[in-house]
Amino acid sequence: MNVQLNMFDIEERVAETPVINVASIPQRSPFRYPGGKTWLVPTVRQWLRQEGGQVSELIEPFAGGGIIGLTAAFEGLAAHVTMVEKDEDVAVVWEVILNGQNRWLAEKIQSYNLTIDNVKAEFEKPDKQIADRAFCTILKNRVFHGGILAKGSGMIKNGENGKGITSRWYPKTLHDRIVAIGYVKDKIDFVFGDAFDVIEQNLHDENAYFFIDPPYTVAGKRLYTYSEIDHERLFDLASKIQGKFMLTYDNTDEIQQLAEKYRLPYRTIPMKTTHHLEKHEIIISDNFSWWMQGI
Repeated sequence: MNVQLNMFDIEERVAETPVINVASIPQRSPFRYPGGKTWLVPTVRQWLRQEGGQVSELIEPFAGGGIIGLTAAFEGLAAHVTMVEKDEDVAVVWEVILNGQNRWLAEKIQSYNLTIDNVKAEFEKPDKQIADRAFCTILKNRVFHGGILAKGSGMIKNGENGKGITSRWYPKTLHDRIVAIGYVKDKIDFVFGDAFDVIEQNLHDENAYFFIDPPYTVAGKRLYTYSEIDHERLFDLASKIQGKFMLTYDNTDEIQQLAEKYRLPYRTIPMKTTHHLEKHEIIISDNFSWWMQGI
């Protein structure tokens, strides 16, 4: 049975946990993803290694930028990865990269002449094929404020050092990341679908590890197209998982109360936002026997 931590234990764990420098983590994803979990990679490595060997199956029900699934595939932390995404724009990128047209996308990015006129013309093209839609998503992700794809976002105006829309456009880097994913794509299956359905289908798989990173309760609506989810249902499902799971959230009273209601142990962990402000997030898991072992 899971045992809830007391407040003293939580505060003690926070004090021992360093803020991770994301520059030290290999950047695998082509996305500049709001709410991305690059900073959490060292913790996830420890979690995946808790039984001393390679995980047979890692399921990422809210894949987004996919940094956790990609890291697991590249570093041999999991023999097989299943990435799931409901957002159509994000999904087409993974479908193109993982299912055969990654070289086309990589070369299109590297050769593209990025100007405001060209970007507008790209967005306005009618009847786009799947590869063109994937390219447009990457384009939006790189020229929109904060990489936000949700409605209401718009193009960068000034950017870093007055570079405007080119501030986050690194064609050679993006090309190389997409090509590299091609070498591990046989380890990854992509599902265009609903996270809840996939979790339910795999509840009884004792060998599965679930990395669950849903749209957060506070900032989700601003950042994501599909931001509205049933958080309580997600906690209920997590409590029934027979394998292992890590569930991440913003540190709010609502989330702590849900963890306590479903008797799920949790820790808080520091991270730095894109504006270099330090805040704490919550890690909820089926157990914490692996926690702080060399993180």
